[in-house]
Amino acid sequence: MIFQIKQRRWLYISLSILSLCLLVIIIPARASLQVPTTSTLNVSISQPNNWLEQGRNLYQSGRFTEAVTAWQTAAQQYHTQGDRLNEALSLSYLSLAQQELNQWQAGQQSIEQSLKLLQTGKPSADAILWAQALNTQASLQLHTGKAETALESWQQAEKFYEQAGDKMGSLGSQINQAQALQTLGFYRRSKQQLEVLTQKLQGMPDNEIKVSGLRSLALALEMIGDSGNSQQILEQSLAIASKIAAKPQLSSILISLGQTAVDLQDPNAAFDYFEQAQLLATNPGDQLQARLAQFKLFLDYDKPELATPLAPQLLQQLRELPPSHISLYAAINFVGILTLNRQSNPDQIVPLKDLAQLMAVTVKSAQQIKDAQSEAYALHQWAKLYRRTQQISEAQELAQKSLDIARQLQANDIIAQSAWQVGQLYKQQGDRSKAITVYTEAVNALKALRGDLVAINPDIQFSFRSSVEPVYRELVDLLLENQPSQAELIQARELIEALQIAELDNFFREACLDRTQQIDQVDPTATILYPIILPDRFTVILSKAGQPLRSYVTHKSQAEIEQTLDNFLTALNPVSDSKDRDRFSQQIYNWLIRPAEADQAFIDTKTLVFVLDGRLRNIPIAALYDGKQYLIEKYAVALSPGLQLMATRSLNQNHLSAIVGGISEARAGFSALPAVESEIKQISKAIPSSELLNQQFTSQALAERVKSSSASIVHLATHGQFSSRLEDTFLLTWDGQMNVKELSELLKNRGSDPSKAIELLVLSACDTAAGDDRAVLGLAGLAVKSGARSTIATLWPVKDQVAAILMTRFYNQLRQPKITKAEALRQAQISLIRQTDFHDPFFWSGFVLIGNWI
Repeated sequence: MIFQIKQRRWLYISLSILSLCLLVIIIPARASLQVPTTSTLNVSISQPNNWLEQGRNLYQSGRFTEAVTAWQTAAQQYHTQGDRLNEALSLSYLSLAQQELNQWQAGQQSIEQSLKLLQTGKPSADAILWAQALNTQASLQLHTGKAETALESWQQAEKFYEQAGDKMGSLGSQINQAQALQTLGFYRRSKQQLEVLTQKLQGMPDNEIKVSGLRSLALALEMIGDSGNSQQILEQSLAIASKIAAKPQLSSILISLGQTAVDLQDPNAAFDYFEQAQLLATNPGDQLQARLAQFKLFLDYDKPELATPLAPQLLQQLRELPPSHISLYAAINFVGILTLNRQSNPDQIVPLKDLAQLMAVTVKSAQQIKDAQSEAYALHQWAKLYRRTQQISEAQELAQKSLDIARQLQANDIIAQSAWQVGQLYKQQGDRSKAITVYTEAVNALKALRGDLVAINPDIQFSFRSSVEPVYRELVDLLLENQPSQAELIQARELIEALQIAELDNFFREACLDRTQQIDQVDPTATILYPIILPDRFTVILSKAGQPLRSYVTHKSQAEIEQTLDNFLTALNPVSDSKDRDRFSQQIYNWLIRPAEADQAFIDTKTLVFVLDGRLRNIPIAALYDGKQYLIEKYAVALSPGLQLMATRSLNQNHLSAIVGGISEARAGFSALPAVESEIKQISKAIPSSELLNQQFTSQALAERVKSSSASIVHLATHGQFSSRLEDTFLLTWDGQMNVKELSELLKNRGSDPSKAIELLVLSACDTAAGDDRAVLGLAGLAVKSGARSTIATLWPVKDQVAAILMTRFYNQLRQPKITKAEALRQAQISLIRQTDFHDPFFWSGFVLIGNWI
């Protein structure tokens, strides 16, 4: 085995995963083009055919700018000849190439012109052309944020493909429809549609259409986080491709299998797939892609001794490839893999001068084929290399050129990276004012990315943890230097809010969270705290209705702060020494709460609301200790993933009702929770409830109950896990695991009427993934995405008997007039501290309220 230690790695995630959907773009084979027949093919007719074919070849090889020129020429010449059908086809193709280059307005004009030409003929006679044009139009609609319209266009395209007898086109349209459903948040519908497609494909004879269809389906499943099923379907596709000797398909499938294995954290399998892909590749592009993937795998898993001999081969291959969109990005990706990897020094693998020379050639090649995007990215990578060698003025010049091109293109993906780079260089030179200005531009570009759904090449590595999160944090650090002004405090707070949103977008792999009103002004008895861990200090921004923002600083290194947080979490185990627990707890209390208390900032405060940062999210804030009392004994406590993500409304105690479900028996490898039965009965006594226990608690039954019931509370007492990985965040039902996307769609199953939204979602037996320091991200994601105004969950598995007692007392409190959800939970926790044997924080502090505390 090459990779003996399978440790958790934060693998780079391209921004395409944050914002894009996998689309099946179908360019028909030459034989299916509707070319008019004529007895004599003179030059004027054959020439546009040549341009059409040449454009197809250029597009397939990734030379999109040249494909645009070819198809523009073809369209003009067909127009001159009065050949309406081929002019429409050329324009449809032209729109696809323009979309690849982010030329959205030009792409819109081309496809509108294509459809206008088709409308002058008979749809039944031109079915394949209508299908192709509608497929192109839907792609454009999805990329410009019109998912609902795109879904309708693909449904129409499917009908025309069926009419034309094009099975591959029909299947591709259906896969694209499933992707549009995901963009609209209908994950369960999307999954059902994909499962139906799988059945259709299984019934088809073994041929290249089936191979392509299965691979496309697998990639769509991978995008929604279903890596396991994706892998199985890719293996089927590979088996069929091998059986029918579809050699051109084999390497592509093997590369996809390798990427899935990487996602499943099986580097040995990934290596084998990439190795096979290289051996079987029938074109230099696939061979290069497989080698690059293997090279990155070696570096990600700290195997520089394996990456080093591969590097010269890659470098030579990149130098020899003719310029194209694909070859330029491959060169940029190669340099990016080396500069992003923190495990090794790039200069020990490839001399930096060789990398700089490669980027210089890449910039010239990009200028030669007029690919401005590639030029901007190459300049950005080239600047990084100069910065490594402390050639600051040269780095500044290249980074500024990259930023200037990005601004001209209005390409937010490049602006974000290049502006960040320019900002870092200003900061390095001590120019704080200019640094703040350019950093702000970078952050604004990152915010714009989530809504624009811009097309970003997946080969450009754009990791959230290495390329997005630091931009926000470094700007916050700059703003909070010395004595920040009120304006700087406001901007820093907004950045922390925006970072929370960006993290959750990244978790769900889509821009899926809509901001609502800022609610820190609606509860005069609440104080909002934003604790921020910076490299050399711990800063708390404090916000209270009607008052200016305040900030408090404790000068401690990030390493010391995080170590104390880890120590506290470890000491919460009941077998640990309570003196250690109290000591660590009090230390955190002194950083987070004490300065504001000494400043009398909490006068008239009943609830403390925390927008937590980094590892602070893993600790139970309610258990912080001042030396005499726990924090929960003084204030109600709530957590928020960002106040702008929440909607306000107080609970109506007179109309409480619940859907209560759970599993008490051992199921699917999970242990029994015998007290769940008692918990469900006790809750049903406290408030009117509809029960689903054990065999009754299926995903379908829960979905139907949520849809048909007007209950304001959904209480689920079953195993579940929260993780920073979408794939590992789930809830257990009797019929299997329900992932977070499916669960969130199910809970929103009452339509768009805000008055019918679930007021409170309770998950009383869930756990956070072991060894995952960002696992609470999954909990925050579910809390926001479910549409429930408030969520109560546990940070770790608590004895089910304790959960039953605490939950029963919580609901009894919740029935009291004018009580907030946060205060009801506080009273239940205090009762455990003072009235039971479960007074240790381990038993009660893991229960947290996220969202609307009122």
